Amino acid sequence: MLQAGIVGLPNVGKSTLFNAVTRTRKAEAANYPFCTIDPNVGVVTVPDERLDALSKLSGSTKIIPAAIEFVDIAGLVEGASTGAGLGNKFLANIREVDAIVQVVRCFENDDIIHELGSVNPLRDIEIINAELILADMATLEKRRASREKKAKTGDAESKREVDLIDKLMPHLNQGLPALTLPVSDEEKKTLREFFLLSSKKTIFACNVAEGELGSATANPDGHPMVKQVRDYAASTFGAEAVVISARIEEEMIDLSPEEAAEFLADMGVKDSGVSALIRAVYHLLGLRTYLTTGEKETRAWTITEGTKAPGAAGVIHGDFERGFIAAEVVHYEDLIALGSHAKAREAGKLRIEGKEYVMKDGDVVEFRFNV
Repeated sequence: MLQAGIVGLPNVGKSTLFNAVTRTRKAEAANYPFCTIDPNVGVVTVPDERLDALSKLSGSTKIIPAAIEFVDIAGLVEGASTGAGLGNKFLANIREVDAIVQVVRCFENDDIIHELGSVNPLRDIEIINAELILADMATLEKRRASREKKAKTGDAESKREVDLIDKLMPHLNQGLPALTLPVSDEEKKTLREFFLLSSKKTIFACNVAEGELGSATANPDGHPMVKQVRDYAASTFGAEAVVISARIEEEMIDLSPEEAAEFLADMGVKDSGVSALIRAVYHLLGLRTYLTTGEKETRAWTITEGTKAPGAAGVIHGDFERGFIAAEVVHYEDLIALGSHAKAREAGKLRIEGKEYVMKDGDVVEFRFNV
């Protein structure tokens, strides 16, 4: 299962957010730095309103959503790349995840101390990015030293690596993450082998105060701190920034869905932002969902973007892929609009697709196979 690591400076709301997305209280959230030391790992279900609609249509007795893992990683401080704070441990934990959720504090609260004594979202982001980039530069310098001699003897693979490192270093030296370096398809393969921290896909979570959530969600550019983060994320990373209130969501951990909806309605909002964040992370990881539905269950199946029908069938069972014949496919929106598979077939919306069909998010599928 792919993992997203929750990172940020101490006391920005990382552990509170982790508790919110995992609907647990596994992570200690305290008003002092480094209350998280060992990473907490939790499985998070991906909110998907399509499942409820399909379940009603099919009379399903069970709903099974898609899931990903979130990891709550210890807070980072300036100098982490040289071992300050829990630097080495922090960086090792980040290296193991597939994407990064960078939590940025966008609220003032004198009762919650900030590691640096003041709230400044851009400064906080730049500290984290600088530490990741410095760690990457140290990694690349070591790698270049071990490859240069072979490259000079004509070893093609070593030369490719040295050439890419020489292209990367000036880019990183400008404070730009490896993720944003324009590279060819061949260079992209080599880059993956470097396992750089700043090459991981990133999304920013703007953690706002409870009373600011409604206005910040409705008009993100109207909240000065959120606007700063959104602009920086887009210009530096080409990344998305999502508005959340981790504190609100944490307060709803023990509430039923109905009670949570009522709680939010009383505050004038529909969502704390965490559901939108989970969905955004799921897509950031390159994951997509196809659906199956019947009387027994309605289920979301996770595939990677670009997966063809046989590979999607193999997610259910290897025999489905080995004996794949065809896929009976109708898109969710068409099925719900028409009301049944029979009506979708009559309207020509239900199709028979073969081995080369590339699955789309929201496809409702029944596979035909023979083993």
